[in-house]
Amino acid sequence: MISNAIEYEKAEQELRDLEGRLGRLQESHPIGSKGFTKAGIHKMIARIHEELAVYEGSQEARQPEVS
Repeated sequence: MISNAIEYEKAEQELRDLEGRLGRLQESHPIGSKGFTKAGIHKMIARIHEELAVYEGSQEARQPEVS
């Protein structure tokens, strides 16, 4: 779970790396090939997106609303 800005930045970098890796896999292996690998990467990307959203939500909850 992401608990500070440094971990948030690391998670964003990991997300960019995974998206790049997925893009390269999709280019080099057509649909149906390497399916388990692609599915695993999609799952990792989804997990990171979820963790980023939880952290962003907690940051918004900590900051007072500006009217």
